[in-house]
Formats: sequence, C-alpha cells, structure tokens
Amino acid sequence: MIRIWRLPEFTECGQLKTKACMVVALEVHKERVFAAYGDGKIRVWRRTWDGDFKHVRLATIPRTGSYVRNYIAGKDKMMKHTGPITSLAINVANDVMYSASLDKTVKVWRISDLKCIETIQAHPEPINAITVADDGVLFTASDDATVKLWRRNFCRGDLQPHSLTVTLTAKRSPVKSLALTREGGILYGGCTDGYIHYWLKGWFSGQLQYGGALQGHTHAVMCLASVANYVVSGSADLTSRVWIREQDGQHTCLAVLVGHRGPIRCVAAFSGEESEDGCTICTGSLDGVLKVWRVTCNNKSSQSSEEHGNEYFQL
Repeated sequence: MIRIWRLPEFTECGQLKTKACMVVALEVHKERVFAAYGDGKIRVWRRTWDGDFKHVRLATIPRTGSYVRNYIAGKDKMMKHTGPITSLAINVANDVMYSASLDKTVKVWRISDLKCIETIQAHPEPINAITVADDGVLFTASDDATVKLWRRNFCRGDLQPHSLTVTLTAKRSPVKSLALTREGGILYGGCTDGYIHYWLKGWFSGQLQYGGALQGHTHAVMCLASVANYVVSGSADLTSRVWIREQDGQHTCLAVLVGHRGPIRCVAAFSGEESEDGCTICTGSLDGVLKVWRVTCNNKSSQSSEEHGNEYFQL
C-alpha cells in the first residue's frame, strides 16, 4: 500500500492499494505515479482533481496482452525483468522511464504507451540504483563496485540504443545508492562499507573526476538525497546523516539523525527559497515508521558533527 500525505502540513490524504506485495520504488512524472512492486511489475496511477483529490489506476506494466504475445513469440524476456526491481528513474527529456533490477539489466519504457523499447545489459552483477541527469545521461550503480554512465544518441533524427560512455569505480565496495546535485555537477554513490564516494564534473572537460569520500556511517549506505548544498544519507546503521557542501567543495557532517529502530531504506529532502535556513528531511525505515526532521544550519551546528536535527513528528 502507498500512503499519500499533503505538504507542508503532512496530513494523510489518500492511499493506493493493490493485492501485490511490498513497494520497492516510486517515481512521479507530471500527473502519473509509477510504483514498482516485489512481484516484478510496475503499476501506474494518474492523479485527478475533479472536485476531490484521488488517483485512478491506469495500467500494470508489462501489460498482460503484450507479455502473452511476446511469450508466444519467445520475446518475453524483453518485456519483463527476471529478478526483483530495485529502482526507477524518469528521463523527462526523452519521455522514458528506466527500471533497474537484480537481474543485472535496465529496461527502458516509453511513457506514452508504456511499452518496453530497450533492455540494457548494464552490469555483470545486480543493479541497486539508477538516476538520470537533466541532459539525459543515465547512471547505474551495481554490486560490481562500479557506477556506469549511459547515453542515448540521435542519428538522423532517431534515438539509438544506449551506449556506455564512462565507468567509475568505487574502491571495490558494492554501490547501493546514487544521488545527483540539481545542476548535475556532483554525483554521490553510497556503498556497503559505509563510505559515500563522490565525483565532480570538470568545468571545461565535462568529465567526472573523483572528489573523495564522506565517512561516518558504520554500515551500508542504503539511500541518498541531494537538495541545494545538502546531501542526506540513510544507512543500515539505523542513522541518517546530513552533510553540507561548503563553497570550497569540502563536506561537513551537519547532523546525525537518530531514532529509527531499523535500517533506513529511503530519504527525501527539500528546502525553502533560502537554503541557508536548512532543510526538511523525510526518512523511511524498515521499522515501518516515516519520520520528518528539520535541520537548520547555524554556526554552532555546522561546526559539530554531533548535533542532531529536530524531529518534527513520525507518520
């Protein structure tokens, strides 16, 4: 079940229910909500505003009819992942959605008709996370301790299959999570050893170069989020850390958020118009609790990694 809260007051305003098992990934594109489930399928809803706020279920992908036809033709592996889905990402520029899986592939879905148009044999090991930059570059993170960059080029006006452009290594540790800064200038990768490696895009070359690692977590970094000059990490060590990126490019741990009784599986962060005032953070854990935190930036807290953010409430 997916529960919906209205911001900024965090009042529950709806639920999306199915008979499927747990939700493993969520993406929102315009009025559509895409949810990947443990059964390997993606369900799609559309928000409506006809007097009441509600969601109408549009489809389940891969569509049953298309899957049956491809199964008969021996092309069913093109349509459906053979392992659990781990991550979703939307490419707004090309109007496609990506789904990553433990089956070591990424599938490309055309949003207009919800058809699978490509399967990328991306890694030799399971894929844990994906994200997309505004320029359409796809980033994939895997248990093979690499992050790969994929680009879809145009040829005579037509889009071609994705091609591998760069492979980044993460010091021999499986990469479990990814996050990009809004402008795409910095890529963060959270690993099983508790490190968060980051790469910086060169001003002139446009190439990503290794910038360093953020240290603090004692177990795997399961999720990452970036907003303004903040980076938020959630870990299997039951804590979430908030890092601030200084003007010189260095990172400081601004807060350690403690309170969950299970590994933190997802984080989201947003800030107001003045990012110097801090940010609001949502952390979701395997303990079944969603917590909302407010982290403020001032001279005292920015100098100490032991300062804790204030917990607003839990849902």
